[in-house]
Amino acid sequence: MKKRYWVILVLLFLVGLDWYIRSPDSHSRELTRAIETQGSEALKAYPYKFRVLKVVGDTAYLSTPRNTEVPAFKALGALFPELNTKDPNNPAFIAAQQRLGAVQSEARAIVLAQPGVKDVRWELDREWLASHYIEVPGQN
Repeated sequence: MKKRYWVILVLLFLVGLDWYIRSPDSHSRELTRAIETQGSEALKAYPYKFRVLKVVGDTAYLSTPRNTEVPAFKALGALFPELNTKDPNNPAFIAAQQRLGAVQSEARAIVLAQPGVKDVRWELDREWLASHYIEVPGQN
């Protein structure tokens, strides 16, 4: 019985530690809330939810489903499964790319307008990509 008690206690501790490590700080949550409340209807309705992962000094790190390691067509394929991502000249694909760029720029502008933030850096949302079965490049 004692062994089972300790195993359960250790598991609870590890779950709590994992939550603490992954949970964003209060400033990051405030900035994410600003995106959610101040965003346009297009941003609010967009299937990917941009969020501030962390704040270091006056720099906010904003999540993104694409960058040079993961091209936009992979993220757009997960966001819009009906989209033909194999044809980069397809007008619907071009419009989807422009829409992603627009909402991403809006999220960045909202975060930059908040007090104490002077810069925004993009960080690839590896968890979101993995949850959508997109191969995620290794971390540096």
